[in-house]
Amino acid sequence: MVRGSGPRIGEVSPDEAWQILEDSSSARLIDVRTRAEWGFVGVPDLKGVGLAPINVEWASFPDMSLNPRFVAEVLEAIGGDTPDNLLFLCRSGVRSLKAASAVAEHFETHEMSVTCLNVAEGFEGDLDPMGHRGGHNGWKARGLAWRQS
Repeated sequence: MVRGSGPRIGEVSPDEAWQILEDSSSARLIDVRTRAEWGFVGVPDLKGVGLAPINVEWASFPDMSLNPRFVAEVLEAIGGDTPDNLLFLCRSGVRSLKAASAVAEHFETHEMSVTCLNVAEGFEGDLDPMGHRGGHNGWKARGLAWRQS
């Protein structure tokens, strides 16, 4: 899928994201939600695949101002070994798509090869008919490992 004129970003379901993390020792999950979300909603628990999520805010609560150091912080967090796959996760898949695009653009500009994938549905998923998240779709609703932080 191609979104706009920026770099090409793939999209995977939460189950596909888990499978990639399980199958590839070089894949990393970047959770781009806010500190408040990590603290109050929970975080993916990747111990079962021998990993930990990398938490880097795309935007900060409460005003949701963009993190001007987002790409630099992701690069610092992944260190010198660039993973084959970077998976980006937010609440519903909207912020993570923008975050994935920003990182993919950086790698493209520097002529480096990495696959950036947006985790569709996000951690909590879409609103259900009652206006609630977390039960309709998304990481938690799909029964993937998570924990309160």
